[in-house]
Amino acid sequence: MKPLFLLATAALLTASAASAQTTPDSTAAPVAPANPLTTYGFVDGYYGYDFKHAATNQRPGFLYSHNRQNEFTVNNAVIGLRYDNGQVRGALGLHAGTYVSANYAAEDQVLKHLYEAYAGFRPFKKAWLDVGIFGSHIGFESALSKDNWTLTRSLMAENSPYYEAGARLTYEVSPKLTLTGLVLNGWQNIRENNQAKALGTQIQWKPTDKLLINSSTFYGNEQPQDSVRRRRYFHDFYVSYAATDRLSLALVFDVGKQESEQRGGKADTWHTGAAFVRYKLADKWTAAARAEYYNADRGIIISSISPVAAAADFKVQAASLNLDYAPTSNVTFRVEGRTFHGRQPFLSDRNGNPTRNYGNLTSSIALAF
Repeated sequence: MKPLFLLATAALLTASAASAQTTPDSTAAPVAPANPLTTYGFVDGYYGYDFKHAATNQRPGFLYSHNRQNEFTVNNAVIGLRYDNGQVRGALGLHAGTYVSANYAAEDQVLKHLYEAYAGFRPFKKAWLDVGIFGSHIGFESALSKDNWTLTRSLMAENSPYYEAGARLTYEVSPKLTLTGLVLNGWQNIRENNQAKALGTQIQWKPTDKLLINSSTFYGNEQPQDSVRRRRYFHDFYVSYAATDRLSLALVFDVGKQESEQRGGKADTWHTGAAFVRYKLADKWTAAARAEYYNADRGIIISSISPVAAAADFKVQAASLNLDYAPTSNVTFRVEGRTFHGRQPFLSDRNGNPTRNYGNLTSSIALAF
């Protein structure tokens, strides 16, 4: 693992330095912002309702955002500071809500309330080196609903990292191409759970103002220290395209593989895809639709990071329709209907019977400042 880490780091630094040397204006200093210190905040209050739900206010365990039903509550409330003078940058953000309670359940009780906390500097022009806690380099969706086309997150987003802890080197090859390399504690964990480190990469290419292509990877052993090693390989790919001023499209596909608990045994594979369509109906009204699927051998990741031999496969399709109303630029009222269908039962209904179907409604008012 150490030779792999050193080789990957050296290659990334060498490539970045070479690109910097060939840039015509490589001696020009970055322009510092007028005010390097900024504040930000976000509050997402919501109410959800599940059809034929079990006798609980908790939504299924594979949902982490907006995961409560028949309850008025807050998904995520965030407040923070960011500093960037062109040469040095950092951030400190705190958060709380049902998303934090669900998605950070395994974290330290103090650390779980850190939305982001990192410090960084420019080791050379067009590059940033950051260390700390920051948003994931994986996925089309983020932890803040205001940044997403749909109110709730796709199954692939819910079951891949929202946040990471480690070191991140970002290099802007050109205004159209950005490369990132990461050394991480692991797959969405602030506190390390073993003695190994994980590696990640990201390539973002924007050939035109309307088209964005992203490729992100992850490699690491995510089992606890006293467990059998199971190395995990993962790739996230998405394309977003602004077809017109009103119409936007996106396609996302993830695939991952984790080694078996038995040496030489068949690895567990999961793959998941989603298609998004967003259309601006009027100045303050927007509609979005999503179709998705999630297939996982023995329920790997979505049910367990260490599935047993008899664990059932998870194969589910889902679709949603979203309507947004933005009375001002920083407030959005959203309503979403969503339905799930499995090839075999994957939940229990209100009577305790296995079911292949699940549906819900979610509404939200979100404020950003």
